[in-house]
Amino acid sequence: MFVKMFTVGIIGANCFIVGDTSTEEALVIDPGFDSASEAKTILREIERNKFKVKFIINTHGHPDHTSGNKTLKEATKAPILIHEYDAALLKNPSADKTLREGDIIELGGVKLRVLHTPGHSKGSIALLGADAVFSGDTLFAGSIGRYDLPGGSLEQIMNSIKNKLLILPDHLKVYPGHGPVTTIGEEKRSNPFLQDFFQF
Repeated sequence: MFVKMFTVGIIGANCFIVGDTSTEEALVIDPGFDSASEAKTILREIERNKFKVKFIINTHGHPDHTSGNKTLKEATKAPILIHEYDAALLKNPSADKTLREGDIIELGGVKLRVLHTPGHSKGSIALLGADAVFSGDTLFAGSIGRYDLPGGSLEQIMNSIKNKLLILPDHLKVYPGHGPVTTIGEEKRSNPFLQDFFQF
């Protein structure tokens, strides 16, 4: 699985190109870029790898993760996918397809399973691959997502992290919506927000 991360936008959100180099199929997760230069950088990387973008996926509907949807859709003609509970947050353009827990997104030999992880927003999702999970704004390196925004809930985000993410293998890479890449095991060991779950 090809993964390339770009930090974009005024808030520094992570945008990912995920691809299968054997079939040259790709998807883009959270195109939150808000400048022409950032858009060019991402489109140049897609072109350099000869990727055909099949999907644009938003892990949730907040603007710092969706502001590049229109530019990317116009350039690639790819449909926009988001969880059904956050679909109303997308206006221009709106979602082409909504996602639910357990949906599988395929790119050649790459498969990503949708995990519904509410708490940061009602329709927050993570995308689980064979050796990595894209956690959106639910779990970060050393932190968790905000839960004080409309649709957020501390109880829900902690349940999502405990029951959807921390049950995954320790070696799994975590590609978060903001900040550096981490692993499930590292967050179990050192994330101060999660220590009530694990007493060592």
